Amino acid sequence: MQSPNLFARIGTRGSPLALAQAKLVRERLAAAHGVGEEAIGIEVFSTGGDRSQTENTTLSDIGGKGVFTKEIDEALLSGRIDIGVHSSKDVATGLAPGMELAAFLEREDVRDAFLSVSARGIDFLPEGARFGTSSIRRAAQARRLRPDLRIVPFRGNVHTRLQKLLDGVADATLLALAGLNRLGEAHRATAILDPEDFMPAPAQGAIGIAIRADDRHFAEIVAPLDHAPTHAAIAAERAMLAVLDGSCRTPVGALTSRAGDLLTLKGEILSLDGQVSFRAEASGSDPRSLGQKVGSDLLAQAGPDWLSRWNA
Repeated sequence: MQSPNLFARIGTRGSPLALAQAKLVRERLAAAHGVGEEAIGIEVFSTGGDRSQTENTTLSDIGGKGVFTKEIDEALLSGRIDIGVHSSKDVATGLAPGMELAAFLEREDVRDAFLSVSARGIDFLPEGARFGTSSIRRAAQARRLRPDLRIVPFRGNVHTRLQKLLDGVADATLLALAGLNRLGEAHRATAILDPEDFMPAPAQGAIGIAIRADDRHFAEIVAPLDHAPTHAAIAAERAMLAVLDGSCRTPVGALTSRAGDLLTLKGEILSLDGQVSFRAEASGSDPRSLGQKVGSDLLAQAGPDWLSRWNA
């Protein structure tokens, strides 16, 4: 039971990566406010996404991104915890009423890593190789280059998926390089993919900090941790998702770069088999307007019935 006198109470999932991220936030908070790390509690939650590990299901099958945050969000809104720490790409596009993403740590490497025990890259996989992923984006991007690949379900935390690869469940997979870096497992990567060819998931690589929207005290507490360039990039990418339908039913990629005060956002949507795709790009200084423009441009290219047509 956590002491009621704690400086702050953090909520997180229990995977090794989630715990590493929560501990990083605790370390940064302690340093920013001159308190001991023991004064910042970490409470672990089992989320619906953690409990649903059926191999033949995708994220969209079990309810979309919110399944990895719902229990933490509920604890935050009820006052049981003060801060929710999330992988930003897991946060639903539409936040629960009364919640806000108040801060983002500086973004890690956004790229995807190719992992295989038998091939040095996707081009070197044999005909009909088994490609393990439960991400519809990664599956579509892989099949765009290699339509012959057989997609096999591949769920679990980073270490579970690494073990499945060693056990021969699949010939190759993709993982976020950010997660491998945070776990000290980057040496597992066989190759690092060009983000122009394999556009990352929106908000990939960024740790997001959620608070209650009306909690000005904790808004001030987390403010020193906020990395403004990362915050702007994630705001643009989430605004694009909001236009597109960010429910994990269709493959969506995003890539943001910055030059001074100018952001450039590239967005991509793909059919599930990767054989049809559209891209849009725009630059601007207002993140939300930029994201809305790129999302609208993609919708204009794909047509009003793109979701039903591509996901039939």
